[in-house]
Amino acid sequence: MKVNKQFIVSLTGLIVGLVLVYFFAWQLIPKSLVTFTRASTVGKVDLSKSLLIGSKILAVADGEDKCVVNVFVVDRSGKGISGKTVSLNGINTVSPASSVSDNLGKATFTMTSIEARQFELEASVNGAFLNNKLTVTFRKK
Repeated sequence: MKVNKQFIVSLTGLIVGLVLVYFFAWQLIPKSLVTFTRASTVGKVDLSKSLLIGSKILAVADGEDKCVVNVFVVDRSGKGISGKTVSLNGINTVSPASSVSDNLGKATFTMTSIEARQFELEASVNGAFLNNKLTVTFRKK
């Protein structure tokens, strides 16, 4: 029986190719995907990237008109962190007194005042203060 050398070379190349495909499919690619998609410091709050943002920072000082402030609790990659206790300081008429961040990392506060003035607000997450502050203004009618 005569064996064709070109056939043997082709068959050897095919086997080597299948072994490489197997290696990439089962070993190298899954490890790379885990490395590239692994969340970094999940649940660790980055106070410098977390935000204190006013969605309504001007209101009438009548005890009824409300300013609305949102706090976004995020990690170092900017992903929201849920389940963190957020407090807002700087005004006594804030509701709620503290809030737990939702699945986007957001906690919302409303406040009223009968005193026409500006209030500088600070937010804290589990007792640690965010780097930025926000001023809300209550004005006379």
